[in-house]
Amino acid sequence: MARSRRDFITALGGAFFALLGVSWSWKPANHCGHASTGGGRGRGGGGGGPHPDPRPDVDASEVLSAEELQDVPHLIPLYDGIRAIPHIADGIRCQCGCANIPGYRSLLICYESQGMATLCVVCQTEGRMVVRLHGKGYTLDQIRAAVDARLG
Repeated sequence: MARSRRDFITALGGAFFALLGVSWSWKPANHCGHASTGGGRGRGGGGGGPHPDPRPDVDASEVLSAEELQDVPHLIPLYDGIRAIPHIADGIRCQCGCANIPGYRSLLICYESQGMATLCVVCQTEGRMVVRLHGKGYTLDQIRAAVDARLG
């Protein structure tokens, strides 16, 4: 039986989180026609729900460095891109569902400490899209809308 890419990613994500002992499920975004700022709720909805407000003092000091990514050198440019725009990545809800994990509040967190984005194709896809759109001059609200349209 043929499966969609989203079905495959959902199954893969479920298996990954099951290995970690974390409950996980894909929740499609509610397409309400506008990007929400989330009212500062502190954690995104993970595949649905509002985008978080970027923290005013956010920086990229916790994003994994090139030295920490030597096992996955193809991801170094992506991490460098996220490191350059922490104020944008912190205002984007991650679409893989990781926002349901305690401590995860935005796409930026996926590129910090444990480096979830080194393993998650959804985090990588979303990160590449955010970096590319920011490079084209898109605003945070425009990037949110594009992410929701493509990945939500």
